[in-house]
Amino acid sequence: MIDVHCHLEQKDFDPDREEIIKECQKELKAIITCSCHFEDFDLTLDLINKYPNFIFATFALHPLYIKEISEKEIEECFKKIEKNRKDVAGIGETGLDFLIEEAELREKQKKLFEKFIRLALDLKKPLVIHARRAFKETIEILERFKVKNVLMHFFTAKELLPKILENRWSVSINTMLLKSKTIKKIVRDLPIEKIMTETDAPWLGIDGKRNDPRAIKFVIERIAQIKKMEFGEVAKITTENAINFFNLDF
Repeated sequence: MIDVHCHLEQKDFDPDREEIIKECQKELKAIITCSCHFEDFDLTLDLINKYPNFIFATFALHPLYIKEISEKEIEECFKKIEKNRKDVAGIGETGLDFLIEEAELREKQKKLFEKFIRLALDLKKPLVIHARRAFKETIEILERFKVKNVLMHFFTAKELLPKILENRWSVSINTMLLKSKTIKKIVRDLPIEKIMTETDAPWLGIDGKRNDPRAIKFVIERIAQIKKMEFGEVAKITTENAINFFNLDF
């Protein structure tokens, strides 16, 4: 099993990060943590070095940070990613988040998103996409750049699933599957070869508790029920999907 999208750098894990990682090593083949603020990059790089061949990482700036990050800080972020390209499994999460309503900030989000797309293409790295209230606009930008290696994180726009299938992109399914009818339908209609598993930990915990990558087994269990497959088969295929998509080297 592989959790392709969590946030081990978050302060929620400060009290017991090492303990959680060691427990995860007993159950998972790998974890891909998503470092989406440049202030967290050093901690993430330390985790990659401390747990080689188990912790991998994607790097970007979350679109919501457009409110607080300066142009100079954005430039520093890109330099750091390029400098550490050997430790970069993918670029993300990046995209659009229209919880921000100001037109000027939305345009800045789009420009930053396009810049990360160019970086991913230049580094030949896959893209991990965040979209909220902006799936249509996000997909249009990705199509304009003709991006092939795309993973849609927390995808909920079922009406746009044909676009995902047409572009042969992948979707990572998280613990919201346990209660969302929309995500259940998305899983039902997606080929298993295009599904990966994530937790988005420390968020999206079951019963409101802090989430961690071990919860991936509950996601796989529910996918197996929906697809009428065996747990082991789903675990094997989704793991292989992640290894191939991120070109993980064990």
